[in-house]
Amino acid sequence: MHPQPTEPSPQGVEPLHGAEGVAATVQLLRGRRVVALVGAGCSTGSGIPDYRGPKTRKLARNPIQYRTFIGDDAGRQRYWARSMVGWPRFRAAVPNAAHRALAALEQAGVLRGVITQNVDRLHHAAGSRRVVELHGALHEVSCLSCGQVESRDALQARLLALNPGSIHAPAPMAPDGDAELSTDQIEGFVLAHCLRCAGVLKPRVVFFGENVPPDVTADAWSLFDEGEVLLVVGSSLTVFSGYRFVRRAAKQGTPVAVVNRGPTRGDPLVQLRVDDGVEQILPAVVEQLTRSG
Repeated sequence: MHPQPTEPSPQGVEPLHGAEGVAATVQLLRGRRVVALVGAGCSTGSGIPDYRGPKTRKLARNPIQYRTFIGDDAGRQRYWARSMVGWPRFRAAVPNAAHRALAALEQAGVLRGVITQNVDRLHHAAGSRRVVELHGALHEVSCLSCGQVESRDALQARLLALNPGSIHAPAPMAPDGDAELSTDQIEGFVLAHCLRCAGVLKPRVVFFGENVPPDVTADAWSLFDEGEVLLVVGSSLTVFSGYRFVRRAAKQGTPVAVVNRGPTRGDPLVQLRVDDGVEQILPAVVEQLTRSG
């Protein structure tokens, strides 16, 4: 028999921590089909910064907007210069304990799949099989004119050839998988164009101000509908593309558990909030769920 979830208050439920949070999460998930909604906080332990975590909220710059990338040559130049410098470290990131725990929950039959807001492909690297990439992934680029797709690695080689020795010093990694550069470092950067038609290349991700493709949205809702509980992992739920799943869950009476450092936009709608590190909580949840069935 399932425990009855605590009714959320307008201010949100009292956050739990540590072993208490693990026990409550296990109790809520046990015997239910789980779907995970994952945000940037799942990947910070792999060295990829987030925008709104407790340590980065006040420091992070605004992400590039879709309209800027499309309509501003200087903005596009700035994006690709930063991306060229940041790509090697972004690509070298490896899954952490939270990614591995989600993959283990899927393998154990507890988790139906992952709806991720991240663009780093670390769920795949950890062994997750069913992953809906809500915002795409940085590992491919496509031409806005003809649709030609190119791997990001191949584009990186072309960018380096076009800009030999343009960046001499390491730069801090930024949340977009790029790096912080000065105006002087960006000036004169040469863009690469589509090999087929010389059109504008864009990473296959959803920028701010851009809509999630309808087929991806449909896949995400299809997975969401298979769940009996929604587990939010490392997301502040600030972006509507993720928050809407929590809102739908609340509307239809599906319990929601959140594991995240700091408050979230969805706190008034959830039944359980664990304010702690996902890398600590999720492996302990897996161990208890799989140990005792």
